[in-house]
Amino acid sequence: MIILIVKERTIPLKLLILAAILRRLPLNHEKYQAILEEFKRREAGYQGEVSLDYYYRFLPQQKYRIFHDLNLPDGDYTCQIDTLLVSPESVLIVDVKNMAGKLIFDTENQQFIQINHDKEKGYPDPIAQAKRHKEYIRKWLAANGFPPVPIDYIVVISNSHAIYSISGPNARIVKPRVCKADAFLSKMEVLEKMYPDPILSEKDLRKICRLLVKMNTPPTNFLLSKYGIDRSELLPGVHCPKCKHLPMIRKKHKWYCPRCDYYSTDAHLGGLMDYFLLNEMKITNKQFRKFALVYSKDIAKRSLQNEKLNYYGTKKDRVYYPKVFPW
Repeated sequence: MIILIVKERTIPLKLLILAAILRRLPLNHEKYQAILEEFKRREAGYQGEVSLDYYYRFLPQQKYRIFHDLNLPDGDYTCQIDTLLVSPESVLIVDVKNMAGKLIFDTENQQFIQINHDKEKGYPDPIAQAKRHKEYIRKWLAANGFPPVPIDYIVVISNSHAIYSISGPNARIVKPRVCKADAFLSKMEVLEKMYPDPILSEKDLRKICRLLVKMNTPPTNFLLSKYGIDRSELLPGVHCPKCKHLPMIRKKHKWYCPRCDYYSTDAHLGGLMDYFLLNEMKITNKQFRKFALVYSKDIAKRSLQNEKLNYYGTKKDRVYYPKVFPW
C-alpha cells in the first residue's frame, strides 16, 4: 500500500516550545499553571492526530496527497490545519479533537462546549474555524491559478469515550461533517461520492505540493509574548538527563549533576534545543556560555563543536546553528 504523505507529521513546534518554557520557568511563576494546561491540551490534540493515522492507511492508494500540521501564513496570523487531503477531485480539511466528556456543537451561537467531570468549558468553534480554513484554501488556490476544486472539511472526535451532540438551526448542515474516528472512513466514502469528477491534473497536484511545503512556516517565538514572559525570567543552565536537576556543572571534562552524581558528556544538547526553541536558530560562544552557565571559552567551543551543529564565521565571530531541527 502506497500512502502519499507529502508533509510528515512531527511533534508540533508549539508543543516543543511549551515544554521548553515549562523546563525553564520557575514552578512558582504566576503563568506556570496556565502554560502547563495549554501544554496538556496541545499534547492531547497531537496524540489525537496521531491516532487517526491508522485510518489514513485505508484511504484509496495513491489518490490523496496528505499534509500533516500545516502552518500557512495569513497576514499577522497563521492558518494551522491538522491534516489536509488533496486529491484530483477535492480538497479536504481534517480537524481532530481529542477531548473527553460530552462535546456540544451549538450552531445557533457558534459555540463549542465541553462538559467533563461536571465542569463546563467553552472552546473556539471548530466548525467556524474549518470554514475560515476552507475560505483561506479557496483564495489561495485561485490566487495561484488552480481550477475551482471542491473544498470540504470534517471534524473528527478521536477520543473513543467522548460523546457529542449538535444543536441549533444549522445542525443538519454540520452533522455530516462531524464524526468519531471509527466512522472517518465511512464519511470519506460519502464525500468521495459527492465529488466524483477529477478537476486537478497531475501537474496541478505536483505544484500544490511544492507550494504548500514551501509556504509552511511554523510559528516560533509568539508563545513567550502571548503569556507576557520575558526571557530574563527563564532559568539558565543545563538539565540533568537523569533527574532533571538544573543546573549541572562542569567537572572532569563532563557535565556533573550535584543532586544525583550523574555524569554526562552531551547533556548540553538538551540545553541547546531549549535555546533554539526559545531564542533563535543560531548561537555564539558567548551566548552559549551565558545560557549554559559555562565560564570557559574553550569548554564552550568544545561543546559547540558537535556533529549536530554547523557553523559559519571564524574565531570569535563564529555562529553555530542546527543541521536538522529538532534532532
